[in-house]
Formats: sequence, structure tokens, C-alpha cells
Amino acid sequence: MSMYKRLGEQWHTAAKSNVKQANFSRLIEWRRQPTVVRVKKPLRLDRARNLGYKAKQGFVITRVKVRRGTFVSRMRPWMGRQPTKMGVNKMTTGQSLKWIAEQRAQKRYPNLEVLNSYWVAQDGHHKYFEVILVDPVHPNIISDKHINWICQTTMKGRVYRGLTSSGKKARDLRHKGIGAEKVRPSLNAHDHRGK
Repeated sequence: MSMYKRLGEQWHTAAKSNVKQANFSRLIEWRRQPTVVRVKKPLRLDRARNLGYKAKQGFVITRVKVRRGTFVSRMRPWMGRQPTKMGVNKMTTGQSLKWIAEQRAQKRYPNLEVLNSYWVAQDGHHKYFEVILVDPVHPNIISDKHINWICQTTMKGRVYRGLTSSGKKARDLRHKGIGAEKVRPSLNAHDHRGK
């Protein structure tokens, strides 16, 4: 069994391996840190490499903290109506917390482009993601044929346009064919009847 496969199995069975206990001690320190923190190397090396990370100049790893739960806060209506029709609870943003984490990392580093992200830890209040960012003007990135597609001008601000993996999932672009007629070209074009 390869080293990366063994690392992946440890993270998938966190309760049985030492990952859960290690995360418990890590979270004590992470809670005191800012929302976006640049780290030297990825915590989940196998996952980062699967998503395109390489240990070379031009790649940046950041850890982002996102508050769990809904982000939509509305006042409770004072006029009478059924409790289920008040529109107070279970109001979501339509974006995953992972996508929000990628946008926060992009805002912190506007000269870089988001490649992808993955989950690393969570507690009762926050979820923590590691976001892979790429410098599109670095010579190492431009000369690398596997990643230099991100240097194109059409890839600028791709996280804000829902072009990352989590953005496409939130836009329901993982489906094709029957049942996905109102997803393309966008949900807004079909009055959000696609999801």
C-alpha cells in the first residue's frame, strides 16, 4: 500500500485512527488564529496532490475558518401567520461553506487564483478548509503544462463565478441530460427552477 493511500485511509476512518485526537489538539490553537492563515505545507498531502497541488514555487496553501450554520438572519414577523411560513428558520445561502471558504481565501490573496479546496477539521462552531491557490504569473506555473491553463485571462476571478469544483456543485452542474435541462446555461437564466 502506498503512502498516499495509507494517508487517505487514516482521514476517511478518523474515528479509528489518530486523526481525530490530533485534530482535537490542533483546534485549540486554530480557534485563536485569524480567519485566513497561510500554512507552509498541506495537512492532507494525499488530498492536496489529487486536487493538483505540487510542492513547487507558485503554489500557496491557506487554512480558512468558516462559521457553521445558516448565514441568513431575518427578523421574526410580528403579524400573524403559520410558524412554517414565517421564513425565519432553515434559510440557507445557496452556497456551501467550502465555496465560501474559497472566496475568503481569494479575497485575502487577490493576486492568486483558487485551484481547489478540501475539508480538514470542524468543531461545534466552525469548519476548517485548506484552499490551494496558484500564482498565475509565476514562471514555474507558466512553464508547467499541467497547470498553466489557470494563467489564461478567462480564469481570472474564477471562484467568484462558480468555476471551481465546489462552485459547480452548488450550481448543480454535476448533472447532464434528462432532468438537468434548466441548469444550463445558468440557474438564473431559468428563474432558479433547475435545482
